[in-house]
Amino acid sequence: MDMTPEFIMLAFTLILAIVQIGWAGAARTAELGTKWNAGPRDGETPPPGKLAGRLIRAQANLFETLPLFAAAVIMAHIAGKDGQLTSVGAHLYFLGRLVYLPLYAFGIPYVRSLVWLVALAGLVMVIAALFV
Repeated sequence: MDMTPEFIMLAFTLILAIVQIGWAGAARTAELGTKWNAGPRDGETPPPGKLAGRLIRAQANLFETLPLFAAAVIMAHIAGKDGQLTSVGAHLYFLGRLVYLPLYAFGIPYVRSLVWLVALAGLVMVIAALFV
């Protein structure tokens, strides 16, 4: 099976998810040290600092929509509905998520929310293609 543009964007989004896990973890380890990271983490952990907190929240935000995006891309392909609408939607979703991460990490308001809406619009486009 050939990799469709939608599947390529899904693969890039999965790579982005791994990057987000690593970046959030590295920021948290920088705050608490490698001893904490390597330890059992049994005690009460202090709340994350500004950067780590933002990265953790950005990661959680991605994980809220990633299952929906993956399911929509797979469903569209299986149903034979992938085409221009799903391709553009998948690109918007991935690019929106990619730009969203540094905007959130650096605490840039409003633009971050607009970029999130672009990613959401891409997701909606992929889902809409299932019905047209």
